[in-house]
Amino acid sequence: MKKLSLIAAFALFSAFAQAQDMKLPALDPSPADIVYYPLNAAKLKDDSGPSIKVVYSRPSRKGREIFGVLEQYGKVWRLGANECTEIKFFKNVVIGGKKIKAGTYSLYAIPEKDKWVIIVNKQTDRWGAYTYNEAKDVVRVEVPVKALPQPVETLSMTFTPQSEGANLVIAWDKTIVELPVTVK
Repeated sequence: MKKLSLIAAFALFSAFAQAQDMKLPALDPSPADIVYYPLNAAKLKDDSGPSIKVVYSRPSRKGREIFGVLEQYGKVWRLGANECTEIKFFKNVVIGGKKIKAGTYSLYAIPEKDKWVIIVNKQTDRWGAYTYNEAKDVVRVEVPVKALPQPVETLSMTFTPQSEGANLVIAWDKTIVELPVTVK
């Protein structure tokens, strides 16, 4: 019995010593975030659930000029940092007049000074826009750019309810755009 206790104690000590040597990753400078529509859908105590979920990483300005410099005009952008932004539709939706089946997609944008092209794409789980494949686009929608009076330090997304769905609101630096989504 003493031998068994000694072996167990040695195994426990070895596991603890190995855990001390483990290197955990540093905190990401562009942390991931999630926004739901309806906004409080994940906290509801009934079975209603969300209609839309967006998972994205939130880069910060850090004194940089964003649109036209860091995120160049006319180039595909992952609409966040790190992995491309993903949008999950729990129900069928309509974006830009195109019916989109429930499922998970990626979101990209092509920023311009006065408009953005928002892209819903079938390809998911990609880092950045480096392997973006235009052939997998589900829909592309032009949305107007609105100027903000005060800059937004960290990329932020939310939903504003509309009569038949919601607008996905995207704000960063001195720019805000809205993508209308009709929920079926």
